[in-house]
Amino acid sequence: MIRDADPARDAPDIARIYSHYIATDTATFETEPVSVDEMWARIEAVQERGLPWLIDEGDAGISGYAYAAPYRPRSAYRHTLETTVYLDALRRREGIGTALYEALLERVAAVSTPPHAPVHTVVAVIALPHPASVAFHERLGFAQVGTIRQAGRKFDRWIDVGHFQRDIAPR
Repeated sequence: MIRDADPARDAPDIARIYSHYIATDTATFETEPVSVDEMWARIEAVQERGLPWLIDEGDAGISGYAYAAPYRPRSAYRHTLETTVYLDALRRREGIGTALYEALLERVAAVSTPPHAPVHTVVAVIALPHPASVAFHERLGFAQVGTIRQAGRKFDRWIDVGHFQRDIAPR
């Protein structure tokens, strides 16, 4: 079941899922664990802007989450959102990510809360190489529009970052 995140109820599971990627993957450039309180605050900050933070919940608990947040704080970017999805490491390749992302994109297309009305485009920022994430986003209609070489450093190596874009509203 895909539903809106409840910060008080869901922050511990979301922090647990995210912590795996902080510790083991370059999917995030964060290097320090995020506390439950910090995750709670992040969820609320997104939702207070009228933007979606969705979770997938089944009998075994939360299996993943996806959200859309402002791409950049400047006013001219108000029609662009950055999308993010993370799955429980044991629940990948089950179609959960696709279901979450499709629900997220549907919700983003309906966002009409200022300053994001209407949303024109969404951007996904992907650490490279990450072939599964690139293929996933391309299947959902994203196209790579640029790469920043050696944008971050984690696990004692430089990591490139790809920017992928999908239009939501007609040009």
